[in-house]
Amino acid sequence: MTLHERVPAGVLAEGLRVLGHAIRTEPRVFAVSVIGSSFFGLLTVATAYVIGFVVGRVVVPALDTGRVVPGALALGAAAILGLSALKVAAIFGRRLAAGSMQFRLQATYRRRVTRRYLALPLSWHRRNATGTLLSNANSDVEALWFPIAPLPFAVGTLVMLVAAIGSLFFIDWSFALVGIAIFPALFGVNVVYSRLMAPRIARAQALRGETSAIAHESFDGALVVKTMGRELEETDRFGRRARELRDAMISVGRLRGLFDPLLEILPSLGTLAVLIVGVVRLRQGAVSVSEIVSVAFLFTVLAFPVRAIGWVLTELPRSVVGWERVQQVLTATGDMRYGSSTLDSTKGGGPEGLGGGEIQRPATLAVRSVDFAHDGGDPVLRGISFDVPAGRTVALVGPTGSGKSTITALIARLLDPTAGTVRLDGVDVRDLTANGLAGAVALVGQVPFVFDDTIRDNVALGRDGVDDGTVWEALRVAHADGFVARLPEGLDTTVGERGTSLSGGQRQRLTLARALAGRPRLLVLDDATSAVDPRVEATILRGLRGHGSRAGQAGAPGRGPARASILVVAYRRATIALADEVVYLEHGRVLARGTHAELLATVSGYADLVTAYERADAEREREHAYDEVALGPARAERAQRGKVSGPASSGLRSVGSEATGATREDDAERAPGPARAERAQRGKVS
Repeated sequence: MTLHERVPAGVLAEGLRVLGHAIRTEPRVFAVSVIGSSFFGLLTVATAYVIGFVVGRVVVPALDTGRVVPGALALGAAAILGLSALKVAAIFGRRLAAGSMQFRLQATYRRRVTRRYLALPLSWHRRNATGTLLSNANSDVEALWFPIAPLPFAVGTLVMLVAAIGSLFFIDWSFALVGIAIFPALFGVNVVYSRLMAPRIARAQALRGETSAIAHESFDGALVVKTMGRELEETDRFGRRARELRDAMISVGRLRGLFDPLLEILPSLGTLAVLIVGVVRLRQGAVSVSEIVSVAFLFTVLAFPVRAIGWVLTELPRSVVGWERVQQVLTATGDMRYGSSTLDSTKGGGPEGLGGGEIQRPATLAVRSVDFAHDGGDPVLRGISFDVPAGRTVALVGPTGSGKSTITALIARLLDPTAGTVRLDGVDVRDLTANGLAGAVALVGQVPFVFDDTIRDNVALGRDGVDDGTVWEALRVAHADGFVARLPEGLDTTVGERGTSLSGGQRQRLTLARALAGRPRLLVLDDATSAVDPRVEATILRGLRGHGSRAGQAGAPGRGPARASILVVAYRRATIALADEVVYLEHGRVLARGTHAELLATVSGYADLVTAYERADAEREREHAYDEVALGPARAERAQRGKVSGPASSGLRSVGSEATGATREDDAERAPGPARAERAQRGKVS
């Protein structure tokens, strides 16, 4: 049963519960707004009596005698102006407090929804479209608390109605009967309206989320849409859902257009009834002209305040739908509970003067009998066991779908195993604090994510102790310092949304530098350098294996990345060969463990897989060779310029060689698809 099918039955009761929750959340602000609104309502009733007094005691006698009494006229005018000034103050207080209450509640629930998003596991996020999540945090929260703005006015209007009915009984029972007939009719119309509006609002709100999800998916996949020529299809897909949303909103507007005039006409009918009854009672001598004018004026001015009750009742269905959708997030299960254990990350033996002789030591990883399945489905991993000794490098190798990325997610605790344990320095990662785990383990994923910010802020992420020196050292180890130094503003260069101004390899090296800047003790690389030139990738991995020992011998503590154990999902032979041990996976199981040479000689599946990867690398090498021939003159000119302005020291020559490699890689990344395919075909022919 869908959400919009469940709402109508108890929309009024559920809506009132939502409003009660809002009042309990912000009681003081609500009290201020209600006091202002109630004061306005009482002043409105008082104004009706003053108007009646002026008409009956000043205007009518003046018409009868042809003479105006200045004192009485001045007194009446002063009373009306004074009441108007007090009403202005009451309106200001009510609106200020009501607006403050609404915006405070929206801000509070946006924070709650966002915190809940961050607390829920990755598996929950995979089941929910990004556009729907954006809608939950934005339009659903707005819809949830939309009735809050008119709520204090509606409560003040109830106070005014009670005072008005009391005054009607005080003036004459016949006027009170008219009021008793009109006011319940207004409430009845609003209740019917809210019941009919509920399913329409629910459908419109759901379609908002679906439309947002389609738009987000199309925009996020703009590259695929354009390169595959799917613009018309995506436009049509979005257009169909947008038309459904349009029709749903028209249905809402049509119903509102039917009931709004009805709500407008009822107070007017009350005024007409008061005049008719008043004439009869006046002839009977039961009421005076002043009293008739007061009651007629009261019914006239009640038309607008009574609409406030209608506004609240009108928005209740929308609020209830927003509440249901927001609660689906806030009550979602699957939280990852963190423990209270911490890890000792230091050991003695460092050079004197470096942090009291202590340096950060690499972590030891132990994976034992780990099973994993997504949401009760078929097992993805079965009985996975392996170790990453402190300071060593282990490569995970296996065909697509063998479970490599799932293992990296388990180690970083983006997921929890269904059986078995993942231990860091002998401690189950589920027993560690969130900060302790994040400080010890850094995961660099397959798809690099770069914020729309500067290079500095993308690497530092606002973390304490990550200064410019640390940023540059992390960039150096990730072989990103060369291209960053060539950027117009260096570390202050803004890279655009998702790093659109950078190439794929540059984004990957930037995200690697981000991980290194946090000084992790275990670095997990999930195919994190796939867009980088193979030779540059091997150089980066050699640097990761060796930089920690150099960092521990020179410089101040906290300057740059520390030595870390490394688990790398690898494909290229040159990278795999650098690992101390290789873990070979097939169908979610560890099939073999050993050095690259041992597995190459003893495991045929491993040998076939690595050979296939090597053939792919050779294909890329042929593309590079074609680039050298086709772009030779331009490269020679650039090389000559580099010699003329070349570095004078060996250290600068090292940076220059890295920069040349990066340029070559960037050229390959930016080469158009058809041209690359043509070069590959020529390579096959030759």
